[in-house]
Amino acid sequence: MNIYVGNLPYSVTQEDLREAFAAFGQVDSANLITDKFTGESKGFGFVEMPDNSEADAAIKALNDQPLKGRPLRVNQAKPRSERGGSGGGGGGDRGGRGGRGGW
Repeated sequence: MNIYVGNLPYSVTQEDLREAFAAFGQVDSANLITDKFTGESKGFGFVEMPDNSEADAAIKALNDQPLKGRPLRVNQAKPRSERGGSGGGGGGDRGGRGGRGGW
């Protein structure tokens, strides 16, 4: 099962994430999502656990529990098509003035 883990402190490492979930069973992978430009954590990640009953136990036990001072948000990850929205992101102001001065 793929598990979403949110509200992570920026100091958490992938190993911290793996260890938190390994207490409940086998962890195939633990990945922090990072900014592609800065390499810094975005405060969320995903954990893959092959056994659904172990994954469910981890979700129930860890949701709202603190990790390094912040309460985790833990739930089953939804496939991209189920998350809603059209994908993509806002591009900001691409036209003329944009508040950058000089006009």
